[in-house]
Amino acid sequence: MRLLIVEDYKPLQRSLKQGLKEAGFAVDATGDGKEGLWFAMSNDYDVIILDLMLPGMDGLSLLKKIRDEGKQSHVLILTAKDSLDDKITGLDVGADDYLVKPFAFDELLARVRALIRRAYTNKQTQIEIEDLRIDLNTQKVLRSQQDIPLTPREYALLEYLALRAGQVVSRTDIWEHVYEFNSSATSNVVDVYVGYLRKKMQQDDQPDLIHTIRGRGYMLGVQK
Repeated sequence: MRLLIVEDYKPLQRSLKQGLKEAGFAVDATGDGKEGLWFAMSNDYDVIILDLMLPGMDGLSLLKKIRDEGKQSHVLILTAKDSLDDKITGLDVGADDYLVKPFAFDELLARVRALIRRAYTNKQTQIEIEDLRIDLNTQKVLRSQQDIPLTPREYALLEYLALRAGQVVSRTDIWEHVYEFNSSATSNVVDVYVGYLRKKMQQDDQPDLIHTIRGRGYMLGVQK
């Protein structure tokens, strides 16, 4: 899943970006409110982690603008402003969650994962598709009870397809949700990683769960 961090304190921005990338997310980051607005309007993020006190444009103004434009990205406000009025204002403007600094990274990670499940109308922490089992918290993948070791990028691709199981997912959607803004990956990288996934997930006589829909993209599930 693809995240945007808008946080002007550089040490925190760097540590958040590193931790979230290690957790398997594609992450863009900026410390300026106006640039954050440009990122938010130009890309389709699953979750935006937003500080309130920013140069260029404050976080609440940024949030109001993206909501006024109809952007549906889930927004987690991350701020030192901890009064009840601040929380109510942030939520009323359009935030989905509110976390006060200082915080534990594991709690932030859990909240991000919960927002992603909410975005894809999936309240469960595990996804089951035929004999495929995906644990969204531990990122453990099993097929027919056999462990399937995946790289972070392979897992990110599989999770995105699984959250949209039964739907045709275009290559553009995959690119926009699995890769950062400044990614140097080539245009055929989606097809390459789908190929990697197929090789790892399909053993012996097991049916293929990833289907190519010609001219449209890919679908995870059993074709009728």
